[in-house]
Amino acid sequence: MAVARSLRRNNTITYVLAGGLCIFFLYFFFGDTSRIPSIPSYAAPKQLLKSKDAASNPLSPPSLPFRKQAKLAEGEAPPRPPVVHYHMNNVTTTSDPVGNRESILILTPLARFYDEYWDNLCKLSYPHDLISLGFIIPKGREGNAATQQLQERIAITQAPTNKNRFASITILRQDEEPVVLQDEKERHALSAQKERRAAMSRARNALLFTTLGPTTSWVLWLDSDVVETPPGLIQDLASHDKPLVVPNCMQRYFNKDKDVMDIRPYDFNSWIDSPTARALGDKMKPDEILLEGYAEMATYRTLMAYLADASGDTHREIALDGVGGTALLVKADVHRDGAMFPAFPFYHLIETEGFAKMAQRLGWHATGLPNYFVYHYNE
Repeated sequence: MAVARSLRRNNTITYVLAGGLCIFFLYFFFGDTSRIPSIPSYAAPKQLLKSKDAASNPLSPPSLPFRKQAKLAEGEAPPRPPVVHYHMNNVTTTSDPVGNRESILILTPLARFYDEYWDNLCKLSYPHDLISLGFIIPKGREGNAATQQLQERIAITQAPTNKNRFASITILRQDEEPVVLQDEKERHALSAQKERRAAMSRARNALLFTTLGPTTSWVLWLDSDVVETPPGLIQDLASHDKPLVVPNCMQRYFNKDKDVMDIRPYDFNSWIDSPTARALGDKMKPDEILLEGYAEMATYRTLMAYLADASGDTHREIALDGVGGTALLVKADVHRDGAMFPAFPFYHLIETEGFAKMAQRLGWHATGLPNYFVYHYNE
C-alpha cells in the first residue's frame, strides 16, 4: 500500500527538526564554555574560584577580587562591561566550608575603629583568599577618623608582599551622620533604641545589598567592637550547618569583688520568646517595638546570655527566636530569599531581632551556641 504524500512530507520535517534539536543539545552540553567566567561545572559540589574569575570591570560583583585595568591609550575606548554567567547551583553552604572552598562575606557597620578588631580579623584561620570584607561608615568627624584608620590598616594587610591578603574589601560611606552620639551609655539608652536601631537596620541593609555577590556562600556579621574570637570562628560556626547561628557575646572586665579579671554577658538580643512578651506585643500599637535587657520592659524571655557555661560543651545548641548581631553567621541563601533587617516594627521587632523573625517567617530558623564565646570591647 502506498504511503500518502502528506505523511511522507511530515516525516521529513520531523526528521529535520529532530536532527536540529540533537545538534543544539550536543552543543549545549559539550560546547566551549571557557569564555564564561563562572564556577566550573566539573567542580561540583565544590566551588572553585580561580584567577580568571576575578572581577575585571567596575560593574562586576564587589565580592570578587578586582583587578584594575591598564591605563587606556589616548583615544582608546574602554572595554564593554562583561556579561557574566554564574551557576548558582554550584554555590554550596556546608559544614565543611574550607574543604568545599566556600566564599565568606564578613560585614561590619563601623562607627569607631578598634585596632583589636582588625588584629583579631587578621588572625582568623579561614583562608583569607576566600574572605571578602565589607564596611559601612557614617558621615561625620568620627566616621572620617574611622575611615582613615581602617584604610591605614588595609594598606598594610593588602600589600602585594603579604600573601595572606583578603579577596576583596568594600568601604561604603553613608550620606548621614549617626542619629545619636556613639558613647556606650547613650547608645544603649532605652529612649534611643528605636531610632538608633532603625538607622542600624538601614546601614546593614545598604551594606548587604551592595556587597552580596553571586559566589557568596556565607555572610558573617561582625561588629567593629568585637575584639576577640577563636581563630576558627567561621569554621566552628559553619560546622553546625544551620541557616542562622549565633555565639554568645561576652565582655571581659575587672571584678572588684573577686579582685580578678572576669567575664559578664554583653549581648541580650539572642533569646527564646515567652508568653509574657507575646502578650505585651498583642497590646502594643503597630509602630511600637519590644526591646530586651531593660527593666522598664520586662518580657521574661529566656536570654542566651544567661545560659552561658564557661566550662560547658561549646557545641551545645539551642533554638532561638531572636538573635543579636555582634557576631552572626548566616547562610547567604537566607538573605537571597529576602530576609533583611527591618527598619520598621516587624511583629513589634526591629533590626537583628526583626531579621530573625523575618527569616523564621521564610522557613529559616536560628540556632544559638550558649557556651561558645566571643568578646566585646570594654572601654
